[in-house]
Amino acid sequence: MQALPLLLIAGLSLHACGRETSSVLPIVKDYPNAVQAQAADELEALPEGSVLPVLIGDYAVLREQLRAGRSQ
Repeated sequence: MQALPLLLIAGLSLHACGRETSSVLPIVKDYPNAVQAQAADELEALPEGSVLPVLIGDYAVLREQLRAGRSQ
């Protein structure tokens, strides 16, 4: 479970190198470091077996896919 907060932080912290915009892909919102840290703390505090870390991990992957699509 410790890897999931790190995945969340990494997913939210990474920035795309290219800043091209696309009319098809939505803009990925950037979150301040304080918000990311609070989210990681709250994620770690979830009870064992919670499904939220899975959903948040999927969200992080989706954000990276959107960023990759914008850099093409």
